[in-house]
Amino acid sequence: MTRTRFDQFSKQLLDEFLAPLGTVEKSLEVLGESRLIDLYFAPSSQPTVDPKTLGMLGQIAVTPCLLEPFRNPPTPVEVRDCLLKLFWVHADLQRRAKRENRRLPEAELPQLWVLASSVSANLLDNFAATNREAWPLGVYLMGNALKTKIVAINQLPQTEETLWLRLLGKGATQEQAIAELLAFPKRDPRRSRALQLLASWKITLETGETLEAEEQGLMMTLSQAYLEWEQKTEARGKQQGIKTERETTIENLLIARFGAVDEQLAAIIPRLLALSAEDYAQWLLQLAQLSREEVLARVEDI
Repeated sequence: MTRTRFDQFSKQLLDEFLAPLGTVEKSLEVLGESRLIDLYFAPSSQPTVDPKTLGMLGQIAVTPCLLEPFRNPPTPVEVRDCLLKLFWVHADLQRRAKRENRRLPEAELPQLWVLASSVSANLLDNFAATNREAWPLGVYLMGNALKTKIVAINQLPQTEETLWLRLLGKGATQEQAIAELLAFPKRDPRRSRALQLLASWKITLETGETLEAEEQGLMMTLSQAYLEWEQKTEARGKQQGIKTERETTIENLLIARFGAVDEQLAAIIPRLLALSAEDYAQWLLQLAQLSREEVLARVEDI
């Protein structure tokens, strides 16, 4: 359950911040035995934001890459599975180049980034992954030909350069990153976008039947982010932007609760969007607990 909840949040955060820099594909299927890449990113020649504003995440987005976030320390089997997906992508690109009778430069082959909350020293040793001068502590490179880097998020320095990756961390690492985010100037658009994603994740966690001990601690930190987001949303209640924010939150909650938004569930969204800020907030809390039938029945009374 934890992996599924984190998957949704990590993909949304990376998609949100990388989309202005290029093309992001989530759950991209690769050839061979059915496997899905968490996120595949291809940089744009004309990004709409400066990659430098995203620090290390912007550095990652300089070249095509596969992004594989892990909430818990990955096992050797999981890392090998990521490598297999990378090699399938390389093989597919090479076949395409051959059909088009063109040379595929080594620099055009995508890299693999394993983004893990923490990594054991034994795993790094087994994959001969080492930290090198060009990257800060916490970034470990395999041999050049493997085009793979493992990021131990809990080891990254606590700087703005690493903030957008540390938001994908766990425990104290993630809580510290959220605290730093809340200290950003309120007019910073990066702060607003991240707060919306964190607020959605809090709601997603609340839809689960049980929370793990680590998630219960996280809820306390997320509550402050949610409160700020809610206050900002209410303050902008007369602006068109609130409709998009509310609609995204409702859709995320319905997906987390029921797996998908079908025609019946989609039909209730406009009614919820028309609610006052107070009634809307109450409905969000109710949605996390109600069954599908109860949701559809109660919306009829609005």
